Amino acid sequence: METALRQVRIGRHSAAVLDPPRAGCEPEALAEIIRLGPDRLVYISCEPSTHARDLAALTRGGFRIERAAIVDMFPHTYHIESVVLLKRS
Repeated sequence: METALRQVRIGRHSAAVLDPPRAGCEPEALAEIIRLGPDRLVYISCEPSTHARDLAALTRGGFRIERAAIVDMFPHTYHIESVVLLKRS
């Protein structure tokens, strides 16, 4: 993902959606998202600990958390999806 993001030109990007694997985003991918600076970013995660880690990096990079929700996509299990809407500060 980092390689593909490096090829995207800086410009006006209104939105982006991230849905990484359980391990979360690589720091290089987060740096590229911050560089591109979309107005809105929806980050979906199935692992709360890596979600929190990556959200901390994104907020340090100029995004603010606008809304957050937990969605039970897997009834009768402990698995959840957390969804956060971030906006550029």
